[in-house]
Amino acid sequence: MPKGYLMIVLHAHLPFVRHPEYNDSLEERWLYEAITETYIPLLSHFEKLAEDGVRFRVTMSMTPPLVSMLTDSLLQERYIRHIEALIELAHKEVERTRWMPEFQRTAQMYLRKFEHCRWVFAEKHRHDLVQAFRRLQDAGFLEILTCGATHGFLPLLQTEKGAVRAQIGVAASHYKKHFGRAPRGIWLAECGYYPGLDEALAEFGIRYFFVDTHGVLFADKRPRYGIFAPLFCPSGVAAFGRDVESSKSVWSAKEGYPGDFDYREFYRDIGFDLDIDYIKPYIHESGLRIFTGMKYHRITGPSLENKLPYNEENAMRKAAEHAGNFMFNREKQIEHLASVMDRPPMIVSPYDAELFGHWWYEGPDFLNILLRKMHYDQDVIKTITPSEYLQGFPKNQVAVPSFSSWGYKGYCEVWLEGSNDWLYRHLHAAANRMIELANRHPQASGLIERALKQSARELLLAQSSDWAFIMKTQTMVEYAVQRTKQHLLNFNDLYFQIVRNQIDEAFLADLEGKNNIFPDIDYKLYAD
Repeated sequence: MPKGYLMIVLHAHLPFVRHPEYNDSLEERWLYEAITETYIPLLSHFEKLAEDGVRFRVTMSMTPPLVSMLTDSLLQERYIRHIEALIELAHKEVERTRWMPEFQRTAQMYLRKFEHCRWVFAEKHRHDLVQAFRRLQDAGFLEILTCGATHGFLPLLQTEKGAVRAQIGVAASHYKKHFGRAPRGIWLAECGYYPGLDEALAEFGIRYFFVDTHGVLFADKRPRYGIFAPLFCPSGVAAFGRDVESSKSVWSAKEGYPGDFDYREFYRDIGFDLDIDYIKPYIHESGLRIFTGMKYHRITGPSLENKLPYNEENAMRKAAEHAGNFMFNREKQIEHLASVMDRPPMIVSPYDAELFGHWWYEGPDFLNILLRKMHYDQDVIKTITPSEYLQGFPKNQVAVPSFSSWGYKGYCEVWLEGSNDWLYRHLHAAANRMIELANRHPQASGLIERALKQSARELLLAQSSDWAFIMKTQTMVEYAVQRTKQHLLNFNDLYFQIVRNQIDEAFLADLEGKNNIFPDIDYKLYAD
């Protein structure tokens, strides 16, 4: 029996971005980049680990917006077009760098990678990555979590209980449709928790969730085991707390592994470095320079100009070294905790999945090596999923976690401050109107039912925490503001059409075609 357990949690999420009205949507590339750089590399490693008989357990959220995009036929077709363009570019780069030995092997690396991604996506899994991850869950290697329907930040929606209930209920139904069973756990968007939220989770059969460290440490009763065992809320739903030490060594670019000088530099990309006439077919159709994903330099140092060429072999050696260091540190951490606890300690290490591969190019390889080392090279610690832990240790302390989130300062400030606070009066007003509509139409049909369903979709899409986050970080602010306002305008237009019983069917059909998330949505979840 191991002395303790490691719970690796990967939060895979992207906002719902789908623009059939454009031939080349800049924001849709967020999905295509994540498929190429994160989801397919992780999936390929997980499948090979299972094939090689490596016992591993990883917990992974796949949010409803992400699952919806991965299963959307339009976006699937557009991804094929995207990856084929990258393969064409990689062939040109192999030729261009023929007499540049410092870059030639890296160009060949990208060509192999892009061709592998196309094969995995189009041939092996027939465009359906969601079912590939489902098979790994069914085989016992992954435990897949749901999330709020559109990654809504629930602490700032709690004034309208129907809005919180709909975020959870729509997500639970959507999960069951795609994964063939009810979700056991949930990743609360931004780890946002408030006392009483667990009661809404329990209503839909959710057994556990995750909070940041202080959510457990500042619970209404002092946690006997700190963050190294879950708490049971009075509702019976378990709360798992994040371990700072193990998390920081991976996600921090300054203090963690990803900032090592041998790893690939994210910000030097040929989309910005090469001649515009050469690179133009592979950037945005407007001529706007963007990342292509082909980057030839390693981090080297702080200056973006003075970068040395990337060397894949050196980077892989460093990934192996870091995986060994991570495992050693967790062994020592577990050994110490086991000496002062009367049960095997548990370390919860959650990360954004997109860190692995997209931001930290070598991240999927690090994870692959770590899981292999843990299987073959030690017996102190084993990987475990939340359900396995709760099954093995069904008795836990009862306490109420504190109001909390992760992110800057840990109490929602990222999602409620000067750049984005204007959102919430509108979101609350729209939620109240949606509750009103659901109460007034308990058994709608025909055109009214379609309008009610689309109203719920528009409200959920407006509630996405991604828009407030983008406004705070000042990245794609105009897009985030436009998306929020447009969904709210769509909702209000539908609201007045329903109230007046004057549905504009052409307008409704247009929205149903563009914002087609949750085709089976139950608007009655909003009813009191």
